[in-house]
Amino acid sequence: MAPLCCTFYRAVLITFPAIWLFSSSGGGAWTVILPPPRTLTEAASFTRAHHYPDSHVPPLVVIRPSLPQSHHAPVAISPPKQFPFKFPAPSPLFLRRTPPTSDDKKKKKDFGLTPAAATAMDGEDCLIDVHKLRSDFLRVLCSRRTAAVPLAVEQAKPVKHPLFQDEKPPTFSEAMESCPKADIPNLKEKLKEENLHLITEAGEQGRLPILILSLKGGKERKPAVVFLHSTHKNKEWLRPLLEAYASRGYVSIAIDSRYHGERAHNKTTYRDALVESWKKGDTMPFIFDTAWDLIKLADYLTQREDIDCTRIGITGESLGGMHAWFGAFADNRYSVVVPIIGVQGFRWAIDNDKWQARVDSIRAVFEEARMDLSKKAIDKEVVEKVWNRIAPALASRLDAPYTVPAMSPRPLLILNGAEDPRCPISGIQTPMLRTLAVYEEANAADKFKVIAEAGIGHQMTKSMVKEASYWFDKYLKQ
Repeated sequence: MAPLCCTFYRAVLITFPAIWLFSSSGGGAWTVILPPPRTLTEAASFTRAHHYPDSHVPPLVVIRPSLPQSHHAPVAISPPKQFPFKFPAPSPLFLRRTPPTSDDKKKKKDFGLTPAAATAMDGEDCLIDVHKLRSDFLRVLCSRRTAAVPLAVEQAKPVKHPLFQDEKPPTFSEAMESCPKADIPNLKEKLKEENLHLITEAGEQGRLPILILSLKGGKERKPAVVFLHSTHKNKEWLRPLLEAYASRGYVSIAIDSRYHGERAHNKTTYRDALVESWKKGDTMPFIFDTAWDLIKLADYLTQREDIDCTRIGITGESLGGMHAWFGAFADNRYSVVVPIIGVQGFRWAIDNDKWQARVDSIRAVFEEARMDLSKKAIDKEVVEKVWNRIAPALASRLDAPYTVPAMSPRPLLILNGAEDPRCPISGIQTPMLRTLAVYEEANAADKFKVIAEAGIGHQMTKSMVKEASYWFDKYLKQ
């Protein structure tokens, strides 16, 4: 892998405390190496204190190949006119599946790919296009939908006592409170708040609660950012971020994901939904059902008169980071993407016995599956069967090595903790390599960046919040 790293990607090399992201060996302190070193020895001699000039924090780990810088009657929503929902034309991604055929090699040549790019994945790649991959995902989403209904929006009341499903409800987030905001006296009085329900499908869970904040006044279209909460929380928890972004001129949007917030009845609603999904197989409460909601949300947002439909970003923390990942994969109307502590390799975790921390975060469904499968303990077979049942193809065709590269060429910033057991850094090596290759082929390498914060586990930090803010300002305000 070292020659591949140095010659094909001509990218930064990243040293982890125990592993090389682009190499099979290495060690030492956290390092960012500038391109293009001729050998790993020469690379190791590069600076260990380089700072990217356009970043708020030192690049603990940066993958980047260059230094560029319902209370009223619902209102029906007509089909989008200004920005119709269309997939982009098929484009090639290099995905390791089967040995290449002669036809695969011809396709690579026809696409005008460089020889280095065509052989980048050790000669075991074939072409697959984004259009087909997204179409496959839509088929998965549609396979468990309730009856179709017209998209409609209705007014809702503010939630005074939001439901948290945590054992100990959180009271304060230092990271969110640190989000950069404009210095506006009496900010809360100058914010416009909207509470809505968007009807995304039939049934109780088809009512999507939305909280929107923006500055009062002004008729110009503004950029927008969608924020997605973590497991057991709700849209109201994200209010510090909504207020901060609204102060900076954004339309800030938060939703309750499936079986959370207004869509939950008690502290076990989400857990019970996961177990029921395993039992019945008729819903997809883990990631996929909310991804469907995000497609419908984009239908609504792109028709609002206060939003520039070409400038809609999406971000989220933990489960919300996964929602942002798959929502943006499914719908390219989300033009800037920042998943926080969410991107991971589900297949890699199974194959390398690193699934325990992720399983522990929603353990009830795996325990139920263990008993149904007559197992004494949860093992990788149980884990794989659960994923295949509640989120089909999540640990195969729809895993990170396939879906993350599909973000190209949109600006994509991935923020993880270097010590996060739920999203192990080793598990995203292949996805990041493939993603970098695709961005390079699209001449958009400067729009792809990954930061893994040293010494941080499964936690959103102040620096992550600031990096996300900078990324959105850079790509949504220019």
